[in-house]
Amino acid sequence: MGGKQPQPLPVLRQRLDKWLFFTRLQKSRSIAQKAIESGDIRVNDARITQPSYALKAGDVVVVSFDRRDTVVRVLLPGVRRGPYEEACLLYEDITPAVVPGEKPNAFDQATRERGSGRPTKKERRDVDRFKQGWHQE
Repeated sequence: MGGKQPQPLPVLRQRLDKWLFFTRLQKSRSIAQKAIESGDIRVNDARITQPSYALKAGDVVVVSFDRRDTVVRVLLPGVRRGPYEEACLLYEDITPAVVPGEKPNAFDQATRERGSGRPTKKERRDVDRFKQGWHQE
């Protein structure tokens, strides 16, 4: 009767910026911190702005890059920034697959991000094609 109850295993948590660095989703911890503070990282559909946010196994992390979003599920906390093969064991990539042959629509091709400089010749032609198709309708 006076036996000890089995203790539940502690939930292992790790700082979000360290985890992103260990998994090689970001090049450095400082870059990871800047991405988190700018709102480019979401955890379980919530925008996180604190690099010290504690991740646990099972959390879904969305990392927004320039042209794509990467969706991963946390499997383990990291111990160190090791080789790619070791980093892949820390997460499961659940990014939706791109349908082959699917192209961005004309508007996405013609728009540019603010402050990205002068358009290239190809981008200018795309904008001209978009504007011509817009006025004909």
